[in-house]
Amino acid sequence: MIIESVDNKKIKELRKLKEKKYRDSEKLFLVEGEHLVLEAYKSNSLKEIILCEREIDLEVEKVYVTEKVMSTISEMPSKVDIIGVCEIKKSELDLDSPVLILDGVQDPGNLGAILRSAVAFNIKNIVLSKSSVDLYNNKVLRSAQGMNFHLNIVREDIPSIINRLKENNYTVYGTDVVNGLDIKNVQKAGKYAIIMGNEGNGISEEVKKLVDKNIYIEMNSNCESLNVAVSASIILYELNK
Repeated sequence: MIIESVDNKKIKELRKLKEKKYRDSEKLFLVEGEHLVLEAYKSNSLKEIILCEREIDLEVEKVYVTEKVMSTISEMPSKVDIIGVCEIKKSELDLDSPVLILDGVQDPGNLGAILRSAVAFNIKNIVLSKSSVDLYNNKVLRSAQGMNFHLNIVREDIPSIINRLKENNYTVYGTDVVNGLDIKNVQKAGKYAIIMGNEGNGISEEVKKLVDKNIYIEMNSNCESLNVAVSASIILYELNK
C-alpha cells in the first residue's frame, strides 16, 4: 500500500517531528537520505523507513509514500527518496574517557562539524548545555553525517556536570585566548574535559569560574579568532596525539 494523501494521520504525525517539542514528547526524530538511515540502522536506532519509489534491504518496518507526500515530510531542498524514523535513546557518559562540553553552541552546522571531529579524534562523550542548539535539528544531523550515532551525548546543566566530573578526578580545561596555555604545551595527565563556548560570547562567566586551566591555539595576530568548530577540531587533534 502506498500512502497518497498528505492528510493521512501517519503523515501528519511524521511532519510534527520537524518541531522540537514533538521530537521531545515522542522521543523520535527523522534522518534523511540513505547514508544517515544506514548509520541509524547500524546503531539500532532506526524504528521505521519512509520510502518513495525505491527499496532498501533492511529488516525494519517500511512505509511507502508518493513523491508529493514525501516532499511534505522532508526538509531538504532537493528530492529525497528515503527517510528514517529514529528513536531518541538516553545516553550515559563514560566517566573513564575524555569529555567535550559545549556551552551555548548555537549554529547547527557548527555542532554537526564538532560531532564529526569528536569521532575522528576519539572523543566519546559530548555534553550539550541547555542553551545549545537541538541535537536533532535536521541541519545538525545533516552536518554531523551520522556521527551522532557513535557518541554518548547528554544535555545537562554545565556547572552540575563539571562538579560531577571533578568528583571523578577530571581536569577541566576552558578556552581563553588571553590567559591560556598553548594547546601544544598541554601535558595530558589523567582524565580531562574540554569546554568550548558560544560562537559570539565564548564560555559563560558562571562556567569560567569552574575551569581548572585555560588553553588556547597560537595563531597569526592578524586573525582575532577562529570558528568554534575549527577551534574544537584543532584542540581535539592536538590532544589526540
